[in-house]
Amino acid sequence: MAERLDGAPDPAALAAGELVVGDDGLVRPAWAAHDPLLRDYYDREWGRPVRDERGLFERISLEAFQSGLSWRTILAKRPAFRAAFAGFDPDAVAAFDAADEARLLADAGIVRNRAKIAATIGNARATVALRPAGGLVALVESFATAPPIAPRRAAEVPTRTAESAALAAALRARGFAFVGPTTAYALMTAIGLVDADLVGAHRRGARREAPA
Repeated sequence: MAERLDGAPDPAALAAGELVVGDDGLVRPAWAAHDPLLRDYYDREWGRPVRDERGLFERISLEAFQSGLSWRTILAKRPAFRAAFAGFDPDAVAAFDAADEARLLADAGIVRNRAKIAATIGNARATVALRPAGGLVALVESFATAPPIAPRRAAEVPTRTAESAALAAALRARGFAFVGPTTAYALMTAIGLVDADLVGAHRRGARREAPA
């Protein structure tokens, strides 16, 4: 992996379409350049810190539901997910029972996967149980130790790292499910623990800034 070296976009990445100059003059990675929903998510949310328990529980839940699907699909369904899972209030979701599981399995607005639904309810209970030990946010933040990277091409961005494997193991040891190393790395990049943006993209280097 290249050393951290923020700067101008790689001309080859621009030529290959991995980086795209938008109509507003801002450079974005290809995945965030064309679809309005993904573009807004990239500009406003991706890589920004999430330091509240409910917000982090939501991100973990949505990353789990994304497994095997596109992130765009999950984003489009996020309002329905929030409605179905009580705004991702961990206390409320932890109290869900068999009737709630049946309701969720019948909700066409979300991803109707029995294992992922059960995992989300279990993860809510694990989140609540973590509070006496410092809480979910403190646990996840303790893994903000990954070495910096400066990818110039998408192929240089890893899908998992030693740190994401350690985070996944720590979460599973505390009762969380659907949190493998790949899902954990996606979470780490989404909440700014790792800056995996391509060099030259306009959000590069802004991972730890306060939310907009």
